[in-house]
Amino acid sequence: MEQAGTYILVLSVNRETEISIGQLGTFAFPNGHYLYIGSARGPGGLKARLARHLRESKQPRWHIDYLLQEARVVEIWKASSPEKLECLWAQALLTMPNATILVSGFGSSDCGCPTHLIYFTTPISFPAFASQLQALGAGPCLAREMPGEATQG
Repeated sequence: MEQAGTYILVLSVNRETEISIGQLGTFAFPNGHYLYIGSARGPGGLKARLARHLRESKQPRWHIDYLLQEARVVEIWKASSPEKLECLWAQALLTMPNATILVSGFGSSDCGCPTHLIYFTTPISFPAFASQLQALGAGPCLAREMPGEATQG
């Protein structure tokens, strides 16, 4: 069985757009950088979940599927771990400078987080995020990859 884990899709939106996000409603997404925190616990683990996110044709199932119709995945940050790390990672991102919540409840309908999608006008670096996690005492080793690498075995 593939490894379960937590991941961040680092996204870029190049033009302001309005997107209908399932039952959440329709929202304006300004151009900029978005970080979406997700987890993969089902069959196929991280590899299968990331491959699905990167697939262009799919039936929208999760909030992120709607945004991915307009956004481009720039990087993927991930950690293989049986621990549920989504909320800790969201907390870490929300404490970073210029973090903004544009859509409350995005990707976080199954937890108490305000959102699992954080907007930044300027890019957030992988080392800055890793340092933030370390400051919060977060455990597992993070990996960074480009979108084309996510589906390779």
